Amino acid sequence: MTDSTAPRGRSHHRRGVLVTGASRGVGAEVARTFANVCGDRVAIHCRGSRDEADAVLETLDGGGHIVVQGDLASPEDVRRFVAEAIEALVRIDVLVNNAALFADDPGKEGRRLNCDVAGSSYDEWVSAWRRTTEVNLLGTANVTYQVARHMIEVEPPSGFSRGRIVTVGSRGAYRGEPEVPAYGATKAAVHSMTQSLAVALAPHGIGCVGIAPGFIATDMTAELLESPAGQTIRAQSPFGRVATPQEVALAIMALAEPQAEWATGSIVDFNGASYLH
Repeated sequence: MTDSTAPRGRSHHRRGVLVTGASRGVGAEVARTFANVCGDRVAIHCRGSRDEADAVLETLDGGGHIVVQGDLASPEDVRRFVAEAIEALVRIDVLVNNAALFADDPGKEGRRLNCDVAGSSYDEWVSAWRRTTEVNLLGTANVTYQVARHMIEVEPPSGFSRGRIVTVGSRGAYRGEPEVPAYGATKAAVHSMTQSLAVALAPHGIGCVGIAPGFIATDMTAELLESPAGQTIRAQSPFGRVATPQEVALAIMALAEPQAEWATGSIVDFNGASYLH
């Protein structure tokens, strides 16, 4: 997107945006939204799906985008790929913490993280909790640390905010995830982390906000939504449907705007009134 087509009301500066878990689903749509709607430069993070990430890269308008790769469970990988994103973007103005695992272990092809109390062995239980925590909580915390320190140390362009950090949580943190309790627990933890960091980073001019989506229609959920259980899932919302990735991405875009500073510390429910608390 050229300067002449920059969104109305915005300076010609193109923000640097790092989106974790952006090779597919919501993360890919978030990357496209920042690049194609906002005109920003985007670093697409992936763990192992490099071909899919490269395909997302091809859909982004403008130049200056990059794919970075690494396992969130590895602190060394996190340090490296964040540094690569910084080098390419010059400055990260927005971080979107989207990467997380639900039940499939990305470290082992086709392996399920069995976390059902009644149906898993103790070894499976321990393994699932360890892997889920390493990625969803510790990995998210480590990416946030690396980017927040960068935001503090590197001055933004004049008139731009010091930084925005948007972390994708889940309705499951409140509603519960009985079949995958490790997922619900780690999402509750990143909600709490977001609120703690909102207080810690506000004096530095950095806003931190979370979004807690409900069910989303992605390629990963398509089979379930097309099954007999799909109607029950859709009926959880009085709208009789689930969210689209585009809706979630646009909400994240709005929460990352400079004008959204006063939302810092909030966890925004985004579930179509499918769960109220």
